[in-house]
Amino acid sequence: MKSVYNEDVSDDLEAGAELSAVSYDPTQEALVMSRTATVGGKVVTAEINGIATGKGEDGTVNMWLSAFQFTGPDGQLRKVPGLNAVARLAPRQGAIETARAIANRFNKAGVYRARATGDRRKAKLNIVFTGKGILA
Repeated sequence: MKSVYNEDVSDDLEAGAELSAVSYDPTQEALVMSRTATVGGKVVTAEINGIATGKGEDGTVNMWLSAFQFTGPDGQLRKVPGLNAVARLAPRQGAIETARAIANRFNKAGVYRARATGDRRKAKLNIVFTGKGILA
């Protein structure tokens, strides 16, 4: 997955958002495999494993990308908002359905592009910063 963001736009190509993930379901697990999505196009990766019971603290899988800022080539400070994606789990919901729900939330925001792949037991979620939706 390649970022559509022009890497020449920033001096701070390693600036980026940190991904956090948690599952509140006893049988569906969310793990962060690669933590930082950078302005330079580094992708974050999360993995979701298992079939959900739809029970637990509140029966959800939650992922957060932190807010961050970087300096553009014109010297202007750019602010990227943080983003939270929550997938409410149904009994017997597979990992790919959960990953798709989270990817849809990130994609709707426009700041990141997310893609879910996998199957009912194990799914992978790749998220990349697009360079859109930033604040000057």
